[in-house]
Amino acid sequence: MTFRFDLLHTDGPARAGVYHTPHGAIPTPIFMPVGTKATVKAVSPRDLHDLDAKIILANTYHLYLRPGDDTIADLGGLHAFMNWDCPILTDSGGFQVFSLAERREIDEGGVTFRSHIDGSKHRFTPEKSIAIQENLGADIVMCFDECPPPEDYDYNVEAMERTHAWAERCKAAQSRSDQALFGIVQGGVFEDLRAESARFLVDVGFDGYAIGGLSVGETKEEMHAMLEVVTPILPAEQPRYLMGVGTPEDLVECVARGVDMFDCVLPTRTARTGSALTRRGRMNLRNARFKTDPSPIEPDCTCYACSNFSRAYVRHLTKQNEILGHTLLTIHNLHLMLTIAREIREAVLEDRFAAYRQAFWQTMNEEW
Repeated sequence: MTFRFDLLHTDGPARAGVYHTPHGAIPTPIFMPVGTKATVKAVSPRDLHDLDAKIILANTYHLYLRPGDDTIADLGGLHAFMNWDCPILTDSGGFQVFSLAERREIDEGGVTFRSHIDGSKHRFTPEKSIAIQENLGADIVMCFDECPPPEDYDYNVEAMERTHAWAERCKAAQSRSDQALFGIVQGGVFEDLRAESARFLVDVGFDGYAIGGLSVGETKEEMHAMLEVVTPILPAEQPRYLMGVGTPEDLVECVARGVDMFDCVLPTRTARTGSALTRRGRMNLRNARFKTDPSPIEPDCTCYACSNFSRAYVRHLTKQNEILGHTLLTIHNLHLMLTIAREIREAVLEDRFAAYRQAFWQTMNEEW
């Protein structure tokens, strides 16, 4: 089989598995660095291999606009275009299109929108989204969905029904057998809608299931409550992907609620603002207190940045807006996320996830 998910072990709701794809096996739980425009900002594919990143994410909307999915297809697809030989996941473009607010119009057939680059007019339908993603050639592709504000019940009913109809159309439009298609559960912060959405998509049948429309303004408690509704409904033998969620705390708490896959721009975006993610919370290296600090960003971290440079030096780079500062902090932040995902996996396999979770929070609450 081209795609197969092996669920190796569970420790309560927490899961450890392996997702097999045409470009390699993905151990889960996994964090996926985000390469929006066919590059993870500030780092090279060599850096990602050194970090042992198993899969990255790219953005359908942005690559459709520039350089164009036909161009990428003509150049051999995303893997060849960016010289990345491991798995890739592409989103459907839905989140970006619906984020355009006044620049888009929704109907039952799809979404008409104007480019944020030059104002040119475009239209995405479920069939168009799948066609673009097939041109891009990622291993895992997503159904076109609508991501509504999480607190509006009536709008969430309408958006969920559109998402369900579009999911069926995406499945019917898919023509490549070497791509896994994931359905996306919607429903805002409403338990009944989330349960209905999960059951509908499972009945349609997909290669995996994503949980969308979270981390978009709701509280952490609301997000956790939605996961506790959705994950028990999803098939145990298929992967579960929580879209756009990815702090160290999120990895621990959402794996505890049955999630396998995560992505988020936070580790790379915060790096470019001078912030490091650490096991004791976020560290703003632009602060004056680090001006003469000879310590590594995080003691005991084995990443390239922490093994070779001081907080004082990284602060200097970020204050001067030097590219190397962005690179070093991105390497550190991604190293932390990928390491925590591996540690969680080991803890689940060894039936000690509860102890790992407790120790994680004890450290997180400590002062530097």
